[in-house]
Amino acid sequence: MTAALVAGLLAGYGIALPVGAVAAYLVALTARTSLRIGVFGALGVATADGLYALIAVVGGSALTPLIEQIVLPLRWASAALLVALAMQGGATAVHRYRSRQATIRIDEPPPTPVRAYAVLLAITMMNPMTVVYFAALVLGSEVTATADRPQQAVFVIAALAASASWQLLLAGGGALLGRALTGPRGRLLTAMASSSLITALAVHLLVTAP
Repeated sequence: MTAALVAGLLAGYGIALPVGAVAAYLVALTARTSLRIGVFGALGVATADGLYALIAVVGGSALTPLIEQIVLPLRWASAALLVALAMQGGATAVHRYRSRQATIRIDEPPPTPVRAYAVLLAITMMNPMTVVYFAALVLGSEVTATADRPQQAVFVIAALAASASWQLLLAGGGALLGRALTGPRGRLLTAMASSSLITALAVHLLVTAP
């Protein structure tokens, strides 16, 4: 049981630690809204990682070939959604700065916690390489390959907890960033920087596609 716990924690951190477009969007979302919304977004990302860990444990060897056939369309869909969110965030920031409503936020209310959770869950679920990653770990590990149902459950829960802890740390960083840059110009600069970063990472997602 301990081995499954350690394997799950390592797997969860292994997929969560690399900072990509989703992580950048999570930080930017928290910075311009609130920690509460960022926490729900972080839990959306962690839920997707946990679901993919569950899929890999239950039937990763059978599902991996099927997923590999739709990797490219899902990559394009994920990149397109991220670019759309980046453009929306940048355009909103420019509008608020020009109308001096950066701190009032009358023209566009922040997303609800449920919506933040759903959006981050959907974006993360569009990354099929996550289940391929977990499947490779499951198939290549003696611990998980021979695990019974309780051990598999421990593996999945540990992976979910590891991902959640890192995503919540990113959300906390976004909240600190938002508090440090409360002026109109600061919010504009950070919004444009985050939009540019998200777009660049989305393009990189396509460029590096096999």
